[in-house]
Amino acid sequence: PGCCGRTGVTLFGSAPLPYWPVVFARPPPPRESRCASGLSAMAMLAEHQFKQLPADKQIDTRAFLDSVSYLPPFFDCLGSTVFSPIKADVTGNITKIRTVYETNPSKFKTLQLILEAEKEQHGTEWPKVGATLALMWLKRGLKFIQVMLQSIADGERDDANPNLIRVNATKAYELALKKYHGWLVQRLFSAAVYAAPYKADFMKALSKGRDVKEEECVEKIRLFLVNFTVTIDAIYEMYTKMNAEMDYKV
Repeated sequence: PGCCGRTGVTLFGSAPLPYWPVVFARPPPPRESRCASGLSAMAMLAEHQFKQLPADKQIDTRAFLDSVSYLPPFFDCLGSTVFSPIKADVTGNITKIRTVYETNPSKFKTLQLILEAEKEQHGTEWPKVGATLALMWLKRGLKFIQVMLQSIADGERDDANPNLIRVNATKAYELALKKYHGWLVQRLFSAAVYAAPYKADFMKALSKGRDVKEEECVEKIRLFLVNFTVTIDAIYEMYTKMNAEMDYKV
């Protein structure tokens, strides 16, 4: 009943997550952060910058998908395996949007064209269908990444525990996702945030396992955030203008 049955819940509107009794147990301590397959999230951020938007803020679908497809490994750098299903959910929503786009790339050249076409096609079922729904949840996952990175770049920290990133991850969750989650999923995230890595380990994971100065890492984060933030804001604005936003909980 409610947001979950006996099989699972969803975080970002994609595949169901397993029902995890672990969310009711005492959360594990922070752990060393390791990006999957030795990949460097920071290298991905630096090498796959989001493109600058044109004056009309129309987002090219192919360019967006190419850039966003490199972001799921970011969740590996948060250390805890609790984040693995979140990564899978984000990946699933990217795949749903790409599947729609590839049916007619010229027709779906921009994200707005996809939403407009699905609105016409699905009628009263829209916006809770297709790529429109996938992008709605994907933008929330991207917002989580954006707020967390911005919080780190702004130097926000817990003075009592300056080498923890819980305060950054908690802010990101509260601003981007919490209002869309029921009690069970909120508990799951509480466990995940508690197990977030130490800042030093997180920065090391973002830097391909190299020990780098925090200032160097933060500068790369700030550079990445410029176009990334503008893109996310444009998607949110598009959903508001098209009345495509929904506030239901999972």
